[in-house]
Amino acid sequence: MNVMDTLRERGFIRQTVYEDELYELLGRESVPFYIGFDPTADSLHVGHFMQLIIMKYMQDAGHRPIVLIGGGTAMIGDPSGRTDMRAMMTKETIAHHVECFKRQMSRFIRFEGENAAIVVNNADWLLNLNYVDFLRDIGVHFSVNKMLTAECFKTRMERGLSFLEFNYMLMQAYDFLVLHERYGCSLELGGDDQWSNILAGADLIRRKAHKPAYAMTTALLTTSEGKKMGKTQKGAVWLDENKTSPYEFYQYWRNVADDDVETCFRLLTFVPLDEVAALCAHRDERMNAAKERLAFELTRTVHGEEKALKAQAEARAAFGGEGEMPVRSVSAACSTLMQALVETGLCKSNGEARRLVEQGGVSLNGTRAQDANEPLPEGEFVLFKGKKVRVKVVRK
Repeated sequence: MNVMDTLRERGFIRQTVYEDELYELLGRESVPFYIGFDPTADSLHVGHFMQLIIMKYMQDAGHRPIVLIGGGTAMIGDPSGRTDMRAMMTKETIAHHVECFKRQMSRFIRFEGENAAIVVNNADWLLNLNYVDFLRDIGVHFSVNKMLTAECFKTRMERGLSFLEFNYMLMQAYDFLVLHERYGCSLELGGDDQWSNILAGADLIRRKAHKPAYAMTTALLTTSEGKKMGKTQKGAVWLDENKTSPYEFYQYWRNVADDDVETCFRLLTFVPLDEVAALCAHRDERMNAAKERLAFELTRTVHGEEKALKAQAEARAAFGGEGEMPVRSVSAACSTLMQALVETGLCKSNGEARRLVEQGGVSLNGTRAQDANEPLPEGEFVLFKGKKVRVKVVRK
């Protein structure tokens, strides 16, 4: 099966250029392709994970992934879909994030054997560019009038687009050209909000190198209401277990809306589509079994089977009375409910803990708490945050 058929069947593909040519090429030979990742944090998150899934489909179909780490473009920041300007990071911070990304990605795609993936950093060629030479060699192929109509600039145009950000499209297009020259890369993939930037790169190769190049965008991970998934009250859902624990990761997917379960199965798992259809056929209590399966599949893929089984058991204990509850520890000096909520990570601050108690959202050993400064019982106790989070608390 042509990998484009697989991606289309599961709902990934949004926009392409020269689609018939690309389809024939992917069915005929191994195609080097790339996806870019801006190292704006020290961990990948759920949005990145979807791109890794696509890379795996492509690699398993015989195509070679090139992971482009945007160590150079991160010095500017992608303006796509933003109303503010991204904070600029130091070279040292970016280098640290690049190393973290490399370690995490190695768990999902192959870096050895046939069609082994490679990791490259665009800082290697962007940071030493001669600006005048770049304008003469690359800038001449871009129309400012056309660039200003690009979707990626629209939200920033309302508040003021800096010239710094305006250069982002040229730099991303140049990345594609460099990868084409060095590795024979002829296809860039990315989220649908990157269409203008990706298309600019394919067009640059065709204009300057007079070689075929292709662009393909994929669905963004959004809810049925059109909101981006992968966000919680605590922030992004990270793949690093030190930032989002396997239990929290599992619970995020266990609690997705009924209308989003099938989409998540299609885009984030490798479960066969006929099985997905059977799991999601009923909009009643049977959907809970589908959500459990979704949460387990994703947690197993990201954190391994042992941690997925543990997260599943903890969740069943917290909400179904089976097995053991997740355990959190507090210091010996912890004496009040407010301190316990913060030390266990159930709340990020004393203020948040106090508000949650005042709103009736906290129970201590099964009794709704009235005072954030309520003293804690001796020994172990159980904290319940809202209706969905319950943990056993022990002292260190």
